[in-house]
Amino acid sequence: MKFFHKAKDGGPLSKVTGFWLVELKRLFSIALLKFEHGSRDEYHSHAFNSVSWVLRGSLREEHIFGDIEKHRPSVFPIRTYRHTFHRVYSVGTTWVLTFRGPWSKQWAEFNPETRKYTTLENGRVVAKERVLG
Repeated sequence: MKFFHKAKDGGPLSKVTGFWLVELKRLFSIALLKFEHGSRDEYHSHAFNSVSWVLRGSLREEHIFGDIEKHRPSVFPIRTYRHTFHRVYSVGTTWVLTFRGPWSKQWAEFNPETRKYTTLENGRVVAKERVLG
């Protein structure tokens, strides 16, 4: 349980800084996210479902099977599900307000260059790694 804290969102190499109002992973989290220009190489799923709004800036969401969505400020939220496997590219600096649901035990990352598929658990602990064909 954490209140009013700042940390990288998505690990130490992430281009996203989170400013959490509240983080109760068993129940919910509310955060303001600052995306710096660019993206990490890894596609990833999520430990939570979320509803988010771009407040300022622009994001390009690249899904692992090729679909691309663009997100700009809007009254309509971006819905991200645990099974959403994507990477997010920020065009310049982008600010996002996010409401996240309870965390599941695991989520995954995939690096298309190294072909490494990693299953992660709370604290970004590696539960399993393998290189795909």
